[in-house]
Amino acid sequence: MGATILREAVVRVLMTGSTGLIGSAVVRRLSDAGHELVLVVRDVEAARARWPNARVVRGGFGGDTPAWPEYLRDVDVVINAVGIFTEQAGQSFDAVHVKGPAELFRAAAQAGVRRVIQISALGASAYRDEAYLSSKGRADAQLAALPIESTIVRPSLVFAPEGPSTQWFAALAVLPVTPLPGGGNQALQPVHIDDVAEAIARLVVAPKVPPELVLVGPRALTLRQYLAALRRGLGARGAFIGIPASLLRTASRLFGRFSPWLSGETMRMLDAGSTGAPAPLTHLLGREPRDVDTFVDPGNRRALRTAAMLQWLRPLLRYCLASMWLATAMVSAFVYPVRDSLALLARTGLHGAVADVALYGAAALDAVLGLMLFAPRWRRLSYSLQLLLIAAYTAIITVFLPEYWAHPYGPILKNVPLLAAIATARELDAPNGRHRR
Repeated sequence: MGATILREAVVRVLMTGSTGLIGSAVVRRLSDAGHELVLVVRDVEAARARWPNARVVRGGFGGDTPAWPEYLRDVDVVINAVGIFTEQAGQSFDAVHVKGPAELFRAAAQAGVRRVIQISALGASAYRDEAYLSSKGRADAQLAALPIESTIVRPSLVFAPEGPSTQWFAALAVLPVTPLPGGGNQALQPVHIDDVAEAIARLVVAPKVPPELVLVGPRALTLRQYLAALRRGLGARGAFIGIPASLLRTASRLFGRFSPWLSGETMRMLDAGSTGAPAPLTHLLGREPRDVDTFVDPGNRRALRTAAMLQWLRPLLRYCLASMWLATAMVSAFVYPVRDSLALLARTGLHGAVADVALYGAAALDAVLGLMLFAPRWRRLSYSLQLLLIAAYTAIITVFLPEYWAHPYGPILKNVPLLAAIATARELDAPNGRHRR
């Protein structure tokens, strides 16, 4: 198929999901090839700034139905790259993976679009128990039943340095001791994002396309082997330790709601494996897809290692700060002699009931600041209040208790690096920060 691609043809492509991991890579590939792009996005201004040569229109799945007849005028190929791994408010699997795409597919057939490319997932089926794979499978079935040429692309685990799943696996790989669920014998066949994007770009201009196309790397390997390859590429060292399935299920029940990578559904998909025959992709590309041993290279090694380390360092810093504030609250209210605390407050001009309120109020505030760090929506406010509170404490102590600057244990001097640590945590946990999970 690779030899028969009409490279000189300029194709008008409408694409959904162009801001996602795979979608962004496909847009870059198609834009470089000179194709005309119609990008359907939620944030029009951001997309126009990123892709100035594309026509950007507003729309999305899970809300108001976009003006498909208008958007699809003179379009040759539709690519649906929309996908979510976990449900959120206003974004259910049924709305985003099934109903929204089905409306687009029907509109494309009615508008006379030549071809639809649906980016699904390896293992997707309407009969799967996992909601993610089941919803993808239902959309695939609806597309296949329409009177329009279509191809359903089924990628395996996709390696992309900026991808959340890749960074999560890299984070496991760089640990001194890497836990392996069930011993790490699950079968994987990772495929590089560049090969995925090139394959989809070739499907856009190919004279004919297969009904389905599996996108996998050149060889299957176990989870342990994949993590070992990432570890070698990132220059990390460490050991592996198997985690019994029973313990993993318990951890999934306890912590699965806090991280999609620990959910029971993710664990079941991992156990089911994700492998396939590489020959169709090799034929389409005209070469073998990239091997896992080449995924980490000098161009992405530093950034990927940093992102992997932050997967652990960011929550570690957050929980250390939370523990500090909670412990300080306990010590202030119940451990340190109240008489000594009131004596210090007296030197700042606080006496009697006012001093009591200041002592226990400050302890309560410390506890609240620590607890707020466990709630994602309150973290940034907590960090801001921490910075203000420590700055205020430092100013008060400087005025009324200046000798603490010369204390051999440096209780006030330590506020300086603590302020830097809180400011760093505040930036890393920013809602739109590049390192947010």
